[in-house]
Amino acid sequence: MRILVLGGTTEASALAARLAGRSEFSPVLSMAGRTSDPRLMPIPTRIGGFGGVEGLVRFLHDERVEAVVDATHPFAAIMSRNAAEACSKAGVPLLALRRPPWGPREGDRWTEVPSMDAAVHALGKAPRRVFLTVGRLELPPFAAGPQHTYLVRTIEPVGDALPVPNVVAIRDRAPFDEAAERALMERERIEVVVTKNSGGAATYPKIAAARALGLPVIIVARPGKPEGVEEVTTAEAALDWLERRHGRSP
Repeated sequence: MRILVLGGTTEASALAARLAGRSEFSPVLSMAGRTSDPRLMPIPTRIGGFGGVEGLVRFLHDERVEAVVDATHPFAAIMSRNAAEACSKAGVPLLALRRPPWGPREGDRWTEVPSMDAAVHALGKAPRRVFLTVGRLELPPFAAGPQHTYLVRTIEPVGDALPVPNVVAIRDRAPFDEAAERALMERERIEVVVTKNSGGAATYPKIAAARALGLPVIIVARPGKPEGVEEVTTAEAALDWLERRHGRSP
């Protein structure tokens, strides 16, 4: 059974590990290529885009793909829309593997906003020390708040993505540790955390650390995803779906 996994998340990696060595499956993992040093995967991997919906339809036909698992990042809205449209056109079953979003707990001081622009506005006009963990591609809107001091953590170099006077850039990759996150925020005298509601355990320690320190968190809500797509929340459930699909094959 030929399977396309649209990846870039810990859930995609977990599914790839479960598919590796299964003779009844012939999986390929597709990565967008936004990270220069991606982790090695145990199944064949392709890097780069497809060329929009029609390019993905061609790939599905040419590779004789029988099932697609969309395990892209919760904020990869364009890819998820393209996958839904392409699978509909190609007649290929599609499953969305989505980690649940975080929810506020007792002691959290959250302000939920719909976009990065709204997050900049929520920071206010008074200068603040901001721990900004939204990914390199989402940094440009924060140039509209040059009065703040930003501690920016990304996997890739920040470069000129945030042209403001006061930026401290650190490069690191999840998973993170709550004690280390708390120490970082204390050392940098952070006053507010800005993040996306990515969900999952790997980056949650910053939320827990902010709660412990009594810091406010500006959290950007997830974009809408295509409707009518079957959805699961774990790699185990995705594998079960694929096994059931394989069982229906001639």
